[in-house]
Amino acid sequence: MHNAAWKQTFDTFLETWSAQHGQDFVPFDSGADYHRYVDGRPRADGVRTFLASRGITLPEGTPDDGPDQTTVNGIGNQKNLLVLQKIKEGKVQVYDGSVEYLKAAQQAGLRRAVVSASANCKDVLEAAGIADFLEARVDGVVAREQNLPGKPAPDTFLYGAKLLGIDPKSCAVFEDAQAGVAAGRAGGFGIVIGVDRVGQADALLEHGADIVVTDLSELLTR
Repeated sequence: MHNAAWKQTFDTFLETWSAQHGQDFVPFDSGADYHRYVDGRPRADGVRTFLASRGITLPEGTPDDGPDQTTVNGIGNQKNLLVLQKIKEGKVQVYDGSVEYLKAAQQAGLRRAVVSASANCKDVLEAAGIADFLEARVDGVVAREQNLPGKPAPDTFLYGAKLLGIDPKSCAVFEDAQAGVAAGRAGGFGIVIGVDRVGQADALLEHGADIVVTDLSELLTR
């Protein structure tokens, strides 16, 4: 859902930018570009990092910029509008293995927090029907309120462990983004588990995952 919104947003921007600067239009790659520059990062960081890969620098603007403004925040806000629309349209994809694992963790008495760069994390959890399985939420809204740098910095994960009252060395991080596993490794967490849904197992290992699975349900049989 996020990937589709980013592609639509960036392709619209890049088409206009290329025409204005006499350059060939090279669309946003939902594979390499998304996972290398955007996935797991706060919205503005994703915009800034991807555009830098294309040699493009824009004014930062402010978080209140309209979606029609050609700024880092304006582009990010355009993407956010598309995500909100997709949530309302029921486009949130539920991974049954994740739900199964969360239920098992809850039944085992394990503490559970979600750490997400998305400002829409609460809406997504509710749409997926898993909000009640999580005791704490550290998302884009909380990160801004607490002035926490986003992944690959470990601060949001560390704050999640703090909310649960648990030493990071006693916590496991579960992540499907390269920036996310790097954050888990940087935070000194007990184990970092990469979840590979797109064929990037090697990249997740290189960025800090201890092990990689394709679905969380695999962990229930280990």
